[in-house]
Amino acid sequence: MSQSEHPARWYLIQTKPRQEARAEEHLLRQSFECYRPLKAGEPKKRSPRTLTEEELFPGYLFIRMDQVHDNWYPIRSTRGVARIVTFGGNPVPVQDALIEQIRQRLLAPPPQVMFKQGEHVKIKAGSFCDVEAIFLAADGAERAVILLNLLQREQKVTLPLNNLSSLEARV
Repeated sequence: MSQSEHPARWYLIQTKPRQEARAEEHLLRQSFECYRPLKAGEPKKRSPRTLTEEELFPGYLFIRMDQVHDNWYPIRSTRGVARIVTFGGNPVPVQDALIEQIRQRLLAPPPQVMFKQGEHVKIKAGSFCDVEAIFLAADGAERAVILLNLLQREQKVTLPLNNLSSLEARV
């Protein structure tokens, strides 16, 4: 069989706690292709001007391998690696399209919060579609905390920012 009949695929590696970077470093030294998705993190309290990066999937990273031709044994003893994620004892490949979607999403600029605290908004998707609420605050880059009147009580609800729209000026 030729190499083209067994193309390299992405697989999921579980790392030891907080050792994703260490596992990636040692796998790269062994000439494995790895992908450890990182997102922009919150600035540290001690140095608020310093930008940080956080793991998108803490405790995991992706490795690209050929299930037939590549040697899987060194992975188990690599520093920082806990195990290869398997189902039924067999590593299951991750679709290339999923890896590409993750890469594209991380490259896209984060949505800008376009609402002010106290502004009236309308929910445009989900189970509260077409319900009016009050915008309280952004919760990260993609989520919002709103105040919703449910059964004569005000409740704080968190939902995606893109599920909100501004209400036109009331007459």
